[in-house]
Amino acid sequence: MYSLFTKILTAIYFLRRTHSPSTLTAIRTMSSASTQRIFQLKLNPLTGNSEWVVIEENDEQAFHQPLLATTSYLDMLNDSTRNTAFREAIDKTVTKPCHVLDIGAGTGLLSMMASRAMGGKGTVTACESYLPMVKLMKKVMRLNGMEGRIKVINKRSDELKIGLDLSLRADVLVSEILDSELLGEGLIPTLQHAHDNLLVENPLTVPYRATTYGQLVESTFLWQLHDLQNNEAGASDGIRLAPPGSESLLSVKRQQYAMHCDPMREELKTLSEPFKIFEFDFWKRPESYSKTELRIKATDDGRVHAVVSWWVLQLDREGTIYYSTAPRWISSPTITSPVDWCDHWKQCVWFVPGGGISTFRGEEICLHATHTDTSISYNLDTQMSTTDVLHHGLTTNGDFQLVLPPERVAIYGDKNWRLSMLKALKSVLQGRRHLLCVVADDSVFLPLLVAKLSEAPHVISSFPGLKERGFQYLQAAARANNLSPDCIKAVEKGVKQLTMHDTNEKQVDLLIAEPFYFGHDGMLPWQNLRFWKDRTTLDDILSEDAIIIPCKGILRACAIYLPDLWKSRCCLSKIEGFGHSGVNATLGACGHVAELEEGPCLPFFLWQCGEFDVLSETFDVMEFDFTKQICQCQGKSQVI
Repeated sequence: MYSLFTKILTAIYFLRRTHSPSTLTAIRTMSSASTQRIFQLKLNPLTGNSEWVVIEENDEQAFHQPLLATTSYLDMLNDSTRNTAFREAIDKTVTKPCHVLDIGAGTGLLSMMASRAMGGKGTVTACESYLPMVKLMKKVMRLNGMEGRIKVINKRSDELKIGLDLSLRADVLVSEILDSELLGEGLIPTLQHAHDNLLVENPLTVPYRATTYGQLVESTFLWQLHDLQNNEAGASDGIRLAPPGSESLLSVKRQQYAMHCDPMREELKTLSEPFKIFEFDFWKRPESYSKTELRIKATDDGRVHAVVSWWVLQLDREGTIYYSTAPRWISSPTITSPVDWCDHWKQCVWFVPGGGISTFRGEEICLHATHTDTSISYNLDTQMSTTDVLHHGLTTNGDFQLVLPPERVAIYGDKNWRLSMLKALKSVLQGRRHLLCVVADDSVFLPLLVAKLSEAPHVISSFPGLKERGFQYLQAAARANNLSPDCIKAVEKGVKQLTMHDTNEKQVDLLIAEPFYFGHDGMLPWQNLRFWKDRTTLDDILSEDAIIIPCKGILRACAIYLPDLWKSRCCLSKIEGFGHSGVNATLGACGHVAELEEGPCLPFFLWQCGEFDVLSETFDVMEFDFTKQICQCQGKSQVI
């Protein structure tokens, strides 16, 4: 399980689906009297640079490209359990003509449900701030004969004004602005503004209520994702990235992380019964901040490494229609597990700092839970030893702190990975003195390792993503590892700007990378070829016998059976009676598309894709020789 999580960020190619453009990182819009434009920010994975691309409103071809293929819209629309629950709740709630407001309308599915429930009478206002989705919504409504029955407004809901956008306050609110944590998409501020400015007093709402639940678990797998200090203790390289006494120097962010927990079931040991944490009523104005204290009885001996949490929607006032994101091992009359796998909503994991908290069967653990406008956090108290208190993060030495993703922390704590790096460097550094090394990526491990293994080393790190934070960390970590901070230099410029002036007119003997680029952790495997581009850029300052690590890249593949993931991204037809086939191309649906249309590859952690089965041997597609300058490559393999 661990090796899958850290090593297989899989590029999954959905056969016969439409093509996806470059990675979409941001969208903003600008309006004028005559037209509206989208400024689409695209990332060039080879250079790390981004540029704004202007798309005119009337550029239909641009919008027919799968601009939204990497989003969760398609997965959500394929969630039949969700769709049916909302349809039943809307039919039960909207029983007479009234004014219905749909916030975050998406393709307009809930708006069309509300209009149909009123027999085409009453008023439905669909609010959607994302222009590409507004265009898609209008197309869906036109295809379903709903275009003149629903008012579509391309604004954020907190920009709506009575008398300008809405003639009167709405009687009913329908919305689905939830993420895996529940609050991350701005549910609370959206509801606050709606109740203050857009809704009648005591409105009807779908959903009616949401409740968050949690469970204490022990899991070595989850522990490896955040406790670097203890996991690296036995590493043979002697480097401590989170040294004793400075364990806060490098850590993961204190937040909930969305994960499918069912694949981890054999890696998890539950240490409590499920417990209710917070309740949020959609029909009344929520509070921005609240905290609660829960006394939780341990059901077994063990160490609490994490809090696994989920939420349950009560969609109708009477409490007969529910939707749950609970893991499948949860089963009770009031908390039910989801029927189908889905990718848009997962469970959440909160890491207990350090090595966790030991507990015994029957012992009470005090959980402090707090929610803000956009997140939920936890603290655990029990009778802890001094070591537990230290690991629990209740003390701090005020050191600089570098925050990295859990996957990267797990790799840095992987003794096998570190041993392979150690062996590679030892084999090439023997007999070399006064070595000049350039670390071309955002690695914080390699500069320290090179400095430790080399005689009179000079290490230059570029830190294209970490920038000043990377240099601050290296300075502190070098001192903690008894290395001279002077042997490591960070340059505040990209690799392509490096010159002989930066190397004191000395040629580079060793160019090395993991490769790892901070902020691009969900990249497709070949987007790490940015290292090859960097190596080519630096060719003029490399010595004739310069060592390049890694020296080669091999793109490998295999055929895999992924029924859950396939189902979540397959072509749409009718959703609760409303045709959605018109969105398939834009959302990048797979299956039943034109023979000549090629599909993109999307990055997924394989173990998070539901059921899977490997159908072929692993085969090599092509190789990339990093010892030479970048060049065009192609490869071909037969799948058996």
